[in-house]
Amino acid sequence: MKAVIYTAPGEVSTTTAVTPSLGAGDVLIKVLSNTICGTDLRIAKGLKRKGVIAPRILGHEVAGVIEHVGSEVSDYQPGQQVGMCPTYSCGTCRECERGRTHLCSNALVLGHQSDGGLAEYILVPALGVTQGVIVAHSGTHAPEVISLAEPLSCVIHGQSFLSITPGDVVTVIGGGAIGLMHAQVAKLAGASTVILSEPVEFRRTLASEFGADITVNPEVEDLDAIVREHSNGAGSDVVIVCIGVPALVNLAFSIAANRGRVSLFAGFPADEASAIDANLVHYRELSVVGSSNSTVPDYHQAIDLIDSGKIPCHKLITHRFGLDDYALAVDTIPQPHALKVAILPHGE
Repeated sequence: MKAVIYTAPGEVSTTTAVTPSLGAGDVLIKVLSNTICGTDLRIAKGLKRKGVIAPRILGHEVAGVIEHVGSEVSDYQPGQQVGMCPTYSCGTCRECERGRTHLCSNALVLGHQSDGGLAEYILVPALGVTQGVIVAHSGTHAPEVISLAEPLSCVIHGQSFLSITPGDVVTVIGGGAIGLMHAQVAKLAGASTVILSEPVEFRRTLASEFGADITVNPEVEDLDAIVREHSNGAGSDVVIVCIGVPALVNLAFSIAANRGRVSLFAGFPADEASAIDANLVHYRELSVVGSSNSTVPDYHQAIDLIDSGKIPCHKLITHRFGLDDYALAVDTIPQPHALKVAILPHGE
């Protein structure tokens, strides 16, 4: 089969790999779509190395159809349209025992320690099958839309720490696919006003279809002043940082209301620290949280939201490529006109 394989930092290519063989407890999925995220981009460019074990088939935003099931598998059948939660947890470490399987100390993550979905087929081992990482859906959406259940599940997980309630003012910093999803999920949670800060015009325009009430171009407008204007001077009850720029951390603190909740949702550069004004946290009694990965229940909730049509994820897919065009797809991701880029291993 064809697959996108990481062999060393910055060395990624589409090549031939052996189609996985099926064990008694395994499931073989024909991959119909794998969207690419910022983590994949950093791996491809050699900027992210930690936890990626070479050689490795990349990709973790997977959607497909079950091709074969092992002789001991009874919960799945060939022909089912499915998505995948991308983490296999050990079930025995401290984190797993406390129900935090997404933080498993021995986790095998697709595209990192386990082969991912940028291939014609992906094998889900018995460990993942028994943990329920394969999730069936209605089949009414294109595979590339189902691929977005993975990043959406991370958004759902991230907002689980924020307790967004009716009447809250929520500010989202960054209007890429993740920021747009955050805006929509916050609005569904009951936020009265969602403000989205994003310099790219077409993303600001699209934001109105993803729950944003107000959009701000931070290059020419004063985000702090606009937040104060729409919060009676109080500041934002919730601030979600979706861009990994260290300077944005203090900005988030400065626009937060007293007892505001700030989510550092984005991943930040490992070699660049944020200079934090601790007094903003102290005197305003801010709660600052991070968020990493998602759980199988989060993924189920994401599938349900997509199936319900409450989040128009299809509008986030801007480009589609085949496996042979992976390098072109990676070069497309940073472009301002791109949101989510999908790889379709078997064509459209």
